[in-house]
Amino acid sequence: MYYACTYNNSFMDTKLTVKLDSNVIEQAKIYARKKNTCLSKLIESYLGLLVEPDNKQTVTPLVKSLSGIVSLPKNYDSKKEYKKHLQSKYSK
Repeated sequence: MYYACTYNNSFMDTKLTVKLDSNVIEQAKIYARKKNTCLSKLIESYLGLLVEPDNKQTVTPLVKSLSGIVSLPKNYDSKKEYKKHLQSKYSK
């Protein structure tokens, strides 16, 4: 089955034939439909993540909202504090 998938006002211009388990294909189609995208775009996005040179992870809005909540002293040593925590936890 071939179909055109449009996104960002452009058309994909290269076809690729791959052999995959039919169950995986059906599950992926269902997933793509739920995400309002097409299977081709889903695969392209995934492959793009794999080959992107500087795979920078994006910070989620939740993490951004938590940034800066805790104020620590300038001389705070997280490794030292974690070591103290582990010693107190396991020395009992």
